[in-house]
Amino acid sequence: QVQLVESGGNLVQPGGSLRLSCAASRSIVSPNVMGWYRQSPGKEREFVASLTSGGRTNYADSVKGRFTVSRDNAKNTVYLQMNSLKPEDTAVYYCNAVEYASSYWGQGTQVTVSS
Repeated sequence: QVQLVESGGNLVQPGGSLRLSCAASRSIVSPNVMGWYRQSPGKEREFVASLTSGGRTNYADSVKGRFTVSRDNAKNTVYLQMNSLKPEDTAVYYCNAVEYASSYWGQGTQVTVSS
């Protein structure tokens, strides 16, 4: 089992930045994929970004050029740097870890983009 704890969500004005963190309770065995997803009220959870243990990144078209996913393996932590935030980025952001055939989720952190 792996516990994932997200942090860093907040209220921010349009055009602002936030950095989300996802701390894992232990090192994730490689190969693995760490990802970020988000869910807005009334909508399905959607993919935002991912980072493999090999260093490959993938981003949703809606966040390309604005969001950056990274990881610090020594701290068992994955980050999501979000710049140029828009009101449509408002959502609960969830961290996901895929290790072998298992998938783990965090409890989510709220990001609200509003003036």
